Amino acid sequence: MKLIVGIGNYGKEYENTRHNIGFKVIDSYLNGTSYQEKFDGLYVKKIINNEVVYFLKPLTYVNNSGLSVRKIMDYFNIEIKDLLVIQDDLDESIGNYKLKKNSGSGGHNGIKSIISSLNSNEFLRLKIGIASEKKENVIDFVLGKFSKNEQIIIDENMKVFCDIIDSFIINGVDKTMNIFNTKK
Repeated sequence: MKLIVGIGNYGKEYENTRHNIGFKVIDSYLNGTSYQEKFDGLYVKKIINNEVVYFLKPLTYVNNSGLSVRKIMDYFNIEIKDLLVIQDDLDESIGNYKLKKNSGSGGHNGIKSIISSLNSNEFLRLKIGIASEKKENVIDFVLGKFSKNEQIIIDENMKVFCDIIDSFIINGVDKTMNIFNTKK
């Protein structure tokens, strides 16, 4: 059993914002699948490669993502090694990505919330770059929408992000990290 979590903020005003890249990747992967509401989030259950996989978009806003993640993990008894969290990353250039495990939050409040709620940082994270340059007002920047050029870069890389999800489901953490952290 696996859990794929996309971090983002729920609501029309947050659609296509940089902070919602996690939601965007999951929506792209699921390609129009309808969500159910439970666990303070929107979730979908799929069978992929003979494995049960849950996809979650927390409705608790980014800063409280851990509350929703904890609820679904407890309910389905999902192990921390079977969790992949997709997040935005201000330290990476637009469209670049990094797979990390056993690391701190890097100042990302959604990740802080998940680490605190699970009392662990031993889960895999797909960190997707959203920055073209450092911004002075971080909040306005992450809640801002992608420019046309930024959106093109994200769209061009979406297949890779979805391939990472497939690899995590089929190959697990270590092999996925070995494959994709060396491909860039």
